[in-house]
Amino acid sequence: MNKGNPFEDAPVIFSYTRAQAIEDGVLVDLTAWAKETGFRVPVACTAAVWNGYVVPPQGAVSFGQSERGRGHDLLWMLYVAIKASRNAKRDQILYQVLFQKAPGKMEEVTLKAHFGPGDDGEPVVTIMLRNED
Repeated sequence: MNKGNPFEDAPVIFSYTRAQAIEDGVLVDLTAWAKETGFRVPVACTAAVWNGYVVPPQGAVSFGQSERGRGHDLLWMLYVAIKASRNAKRDQILYQVLFQKAPGKMEEVTLKAHFGPGDDGEPVVTIMLRNED
């Protein structure tokens, strides 16, 4: 038995991969859009971010709001925040995005981006609400 990690030889009871979370709709894969913004690693957001902010509110399409445009804003503001904190050694960053809710009505939301390993240990980014894990 390893004294440093008592669970080293324990059987895995349950695991839930990032790929499964994307397939189930718990995460929404934004990688294709993220590549256009300058990201070199897979990027996903939680369903709460997708449904609460990327999908335009009812009636917002009539004043020019779209998933693609709002997704771009989400990713671009993260890209800028990462560049601004380039020397920071953290596994997450908080950043703000301004979303239009109705003509003349904006909402600033603080989002959290977590930088961690994907299913095979590769670097990935997950965007979530501040209170999500």
